[in-house]
Amino acid sequence: MEYTDGFDTAAGFAKTAIELMAENKIPHTPRNFAVWYAHASGREPQMSSVLETLIVGEGVSDDDNAELYSKYLGKDDEAADLQKTSERVDAAVSKVLGFIGEASDGAETYGQSLENNLGEMASADNMDSLRQAVATLVGDTKKMATQNELLHERLENSSNEINTLREHMEEVRAEGLTDGLTNIPNRKAFDITLRQEAMNAMETGEELCLLLCDIDHFKLFNDTYGHHTGDQVLKLVGMILTQNVKGRDTAARYGGEEFAIILPNTSLGAAKNLANQVREAVASKRIRKKSTGEHFGEITMSIGVAKFRGGESLSELIQRSDKGLYQAKDSGRNCVVAEDKLKEPAEG
Repeated sequence: MEYTDGFDTAAGFAKTAIELMAENKIPHTPRNFAVWYAHASGREPQMSSVLETLIVGEGVSDDDNAELYSKYLGKDDEAADLQKTSERVDAAVSKVLGFIGEASDGAETYGQSLENNLGEMASADNMDSLRQAVATLVGDTKKMATQNELLHERLENSSNEINTLREHMEEVRAEGLTDGLTNIPNRKAFDITLRQEAMNAMETGEELCLLLCDIDHFKLFNDTYGHHTGDQVLKLVGMILTQNVKGRDTAARYGGEEFAIILPNTSLGAAKNLANQVREAVASKRIRKKSTGEHFGEITMSIGVAKFRGGESLSELIQRSDKGLYQAKDSGRNCVVAEDKLKEPAEG
C-alpha cells in the first residue's frame, strides 16, 4: 500500500497510529504499524470498522493484526513479490538463451575448424603435415568437449534456478488464495473456482451444487468467550469442512463465520446428504478450554443448498443458497434447507 501524504500529514497519522498502538498494547512491528497507520489515515474504512469492533470487544491480538494486514494491505506485497520473482525468471531465461547463443557460436567455429582440418588431412603430402592436422583437430575437439561440459553445467544450474523461482511463484499465488486463519481457500479462491465449475457444468452438462454454511450464534459465542476462542472455532470448522470434501469439491471461507462448499458433478440430493454430514460433524464437537477443561458447549451450523441452473448468473445461485441458509436459521438453526424446500414468500 503506497501513500502520497505530505510530511506534516504523514507525521500526524504516524503519531496517531503510535498512540493507538500504545493504548492497545500492540507491538511496534512494521506490519502492525502499517495496519494502524492505515486506520489512522482512514484509507481502509472496512478494515477500520473491523478494528474498532475488536478494540471495544476482546482487544486486538497478534493474529488479528496479521489477518487484517493480509486481508486489506497484503495484496501489494503479493503483487510486488510476484513481479520481482517474474523478473528473476526472465533474467534466468535470458541467461540460458545467452548460453545457447555461445554454444551455437562455438559449434559453428568447431564446424569450420573440422572442415579446414579434414581438407588439410586430405591434401597432406607428408606425415608431418598429417600429424599437424590431426593434432589441431584433436585440440579443437577437446576444446569443444570442454565447452559442451560447461554448457551442460550452466544449463543444469539455470534450470534448477528457474524451477525454484517457479515454485516460489506458485507458493505466493497459493498464499493469495488461502485464508490466513483457517488455512482453507478464501473468498477470492471461491469466486474463481465457482466461475470455473459453472463454466464446466455448462460445457459438460454436469450437475453443480453450492452449500452456504453459517455458524449459529457465533457473535454471541465470540462476545461471551472472546475472539481467541472464536478463532479456534473457525479453525475447527475449516478443518471439518476439509475432512468432508473430496476430489474436485472445494470448501472455502466465504466471510466472517460463513463458509461455502462447491460441489461439482453432484446432484441436489447428494449435496443435501453432504450438508447434513457436515452439520452433524460440527455439532458432534465439544469446545473446551485446555488450561481449565472448561466446556464452552456445542457449536452448530445452518446450511443452505442450491443447484446451478445452466445459463443463470452466479449471483442467482448464491442467492438461492443464501435463502436456504436464512430459512434454516428461521427454522431453529442446526438444520439444512435446500432450494426444493424453500418457502414461497407470502402474498399480499
